[in-house]
Amino acid sequence: MLNGKTALVTGSTSGIGLGIARALAAQGANIILNGFGDVQGPRAEVAALGVKVGYHGADMSKPAEIAAMMDYAAAEFGRVDILVNNAGIQHVARIEDFPVERWDAVIAINLTSAFHATRLALPAMREANWGRIINVASVHGLVASAEKSAYVAAKHGIVGLTKVTALENATTGVTCNAICPGWVLTPLVQKQVDAKAAALGVSNEEAKKVLLGEKEPSMQFTTPEELGALAVFFCSPAGNNVRGVAWNMDGGWTAQ
Repeated sequence: MLNGKTALVTGSTSGIGLGIARALAAQGANIILNGFGDVQGPRAEVAALGVKVGYHGADMSKPAEIAAMMDYAAAEFGRVDILVNNAGIQHVARIEDFPVERWDAVIAINLTSAFHATRLALPAMREANWGRIINVASVHGLVASAEKSAYVAAKHGIVGLTKVTALENATTGVTCNAICPGWVLTPLVQKQVDAKAAALGVSNEEAKKVLLGEKEPSMQFTTPEELGALAVFFCSPAGNNVRGVAWNMDGGWTAQ
């Protein structure tokens, strides 16, 4: 379905980003990975699906590095047809205790990086009259939780940016939509599970149940594979007129 297309997925060396990269590669899209940590493992995993795989280690908090990554994509792959803005970090603290530099970092990586990647990807997409911009927001783009001011502000911002991007390109073949997952057992969330287990003196499995029980009625984690399948849908012909949505996969979290 996506043969000959190129997808750039930010923050894709693990977790949600890697799950989406795998799903798009399975449909034939060439993939540009981005992120920190182990690169060779994820690269081999995606390449095994029979597509061309590139990598750029841009720090998503730095506009100049994002620009260099987009230049790399154009030079190596021609253009970015599918942009998945997924890079994200988290910091938890009450507003009055929130370190200013952590606020700045969360906003830069979770929100501003998506703006920079989008503005740089759009001209080629518009010229081709085909493009898909998929912003990985969060259930926290729709509702709030205490002690997550920067993350919630950034994710609400991503949902707003998604709507504007969709409207500005509404008469073209370029669409923009957001995915809003609830709990996904990524390395980021596993840290929160570990912290809860330690704080409550319970097993990891019990801590998972506590975490899910607080917010997610289904009592199950959304998987990177499920999120990848939704990204594939957005890229399919069936997604041609899906524009500006914030699609939650949250086990009923926001239905409450």
